[in-house]
Amino acid sequence: MHEKIGFNVPAIYPTCNEVEKEEEKMNFDFSDDQKLLADQVQRFLDENSNPSVVREALDGDTKFSPGVWQGLADMGLLGTAIPEQYGGTGAGYLELCLVAQQVGAHLAAIPFGSTVYLLTEALLQFGSEAQKAQWLPKIATGETRGALAAAESLSQLRASDVATTVHDGLLTGTKIIVSDGNLANLFVVVATENDVVGLYLVETGTGVIARAVDSVDLTRDTAEVQFDAAPCTPLANTDWTALEALQARAAVLYAFEQLGLAQSALNMGVAYAHERFAFGRAIGSFQAIKHMLADMYVAMKLAENNCYYAAWALENDAPDLALAAATARVGSTQASQLCARDNIQVHGGMGFTWEFDCHLYYRRANYMALELGALSEWEEKLVRALPDAA
Repeated sequence: MHEKIGFNVPAIYPTCNEVEKEEEKMNFDFSDDQKLLADQVQRFLDENSNPSVVREALDGDTKFSPGVWQGLADMGLLGTAIPEQYGGTGAGYLELCLVAQQVGAHLAAIPFGSTVYLLTEALLQFGSEAQKAQWLPKIATGETRGALAAAESLSQLRASDVATTVHDGLLTGTKIIVSDGNLANLFVVVATENDVVGLYLVETGTGVIARAVDSVDLTRDTAEVQFDAAPCTPLANTDWTALEALQARAAVLYAFEQLGLAQSALNMGVAYAHERFAFGRAIGSFQAIKHMLADMYVAMKLAENNCYYAAWALENDAPDLALAAATARVGSTQASQLCARDNIQVHGGMGFTWEFDCHLYYRRANYMALELGALSEWEEKLVRALPDAA
């Protein structure tokens, strides 16, 4: 399914343990069992999240494919990284990366990232035993769907700008551009209490009002969420660095989802270049099309390389996880946007029509490029992480 990826990581006067660690990184690849899992997920989504199903969400009132969501839950995939004691399969992050890749490849209209990458990780990393026992089993069965409510303006979110506040266990503020905000029944909210930024769990109900807002991707739910003295519970020992750590872990999984999208857009362009003829020749034989497809392929493979290393870093909780996550996020964002855009160009005039599926990839690529912070933010994080790596 994937080529074996090698990483050249220099080591000066390494110890034996360091040598073994470097060899592990350089020789990393997904196992046969993990690839078999990816094949099973692919077969399920080929049937249940094909373009016709995605278009049902596109044209429907609810930007959600409940059959896909419940099917993944029944396969145990919503609980891939959740330990068995909390109702998950405990498979691990490498497996979850491959599931994310297939979700992205099939443009699934489900709150997978907001629930599995963000809510689940927030609970696993910062939740109390009581919070884990209460919510993780419900996530694994698909009963609980989550969302991260962080942004309050169109500017880059900074700790000093958080205006949502908590007083006496009640949270008040308004969050904009909340991915899956209308689908969620449990929010992770960034707020301040006594001028200290933290993460808080808020259930839908009293004091929570979600309003749908338009976005570039019509298959994804987006909302503005108003919290008016909503009851909340804090996640333990969370501050601004906790939010950054949560985003870094989620970024690896989002990067795999973007990688899957890039691969599907590239495959679609290559298939069309083989079957579409002009002047008696397949358009794939024309130099301009060849170069365009080659650029798409190079960007996708570079993103894949970065994603593979980030998967290893996430699984092993490596010291350079922040750097690996930022690198994967930047590479996958660039690759997904390039492949989705140039897939339209390969299709020519037909690529701009509603009937062709090119715009589905283009919409999702641009939506995901902003979903966890803009590309410029992750480039900034990448630059900040480089001195530590050096």
